[in-house]
Amino acid sequence: MQVFTLFEGSYSVDISKKFIPFNPEVDSPKDRPASLFISVQPFLVKINNLLVLLDTGLGYSNADGQLILHENIKKAGFDPDDVDYVLMSHLHYDHSGGMVHHYNGNMELSFPHATYVIQQGEWETAFSSSSSSYHTEIFDFLQRNAQIQFIEGSGTLVDGIHYQLTGAHCPYHQTFLLEDGTDKVFFGADVLPEHEELLRKFIAKYDFDGRKAMELREEFGKRAASENWNCLFYHGKKKATGYVLYEDGVFKVV
Repeated sequence: MQVFTLFEGSYSVDISKKFIPFNPEVDSPKDRPASLFISVQPFLVKINNLLVLLDTGLGYSNADGQLILHENIKKAGFDPDDVDYVLMSHLHYDHSGGMVHHYNGNMELSFPHATYVIQQGEWETAFSSSSSSYHTEIFDFLQRNAQIQFIEGSGTLVDGIHYQLTGAHCPYHQTFLLEDGTDKVFFGADVLPEHEELLRKFIAKYDFDGRKAMELREEFGKRAASENWNCLFYHGKKKATGYVLYEDGVFKVV
């Protein structure tokens, strides 16, 4: 199994839920009060002759109008048209914006040959919620033009690709575990978005069920340590991936 980090950039986000590029070398956090500072990085995985994308980032383009996500996939040595599955943990904009590409005033599918895999409940929530985290114009376009596979609960998509409905961050959030008989890769998305969140217990206000999210982080951390998972951290600032050690009640990520 091969794993590639598709770093889209670092951003600050405040109550407006707008993602503003943030360069720590020239920008000061003091100029952006009451903001969270995060990185955004989808992941590309080659497993059992399948090319799988885990979430799609914000969908921002470079100066030439090319989708940054496409640019990064090409740098990894692959063609975006060869992506087989786009596995969506949930549909908040910072994870789903790259499902489509806005170019010259038009919208097109970012991965026209892929199957987009989405929890049925999350899809329905996206249309019924009043939250600005969901950009329904993307989903309107997707349902008219994309191949979508709706799933419910927890289970196995294809051999080696498992999904678990966790809720916690939002009611229908899901995680993915990929295994090929040798390696195991875990994508915790926004239930385990940064490795630092394993190192301390806390309840986050941005989670739908913060206590459950805290409990899931510990549960996944212990499983990662015992089963030797390579964990992928979608919002990780210092580590994008890592293996977990758990000794004497203390987590360490290496």
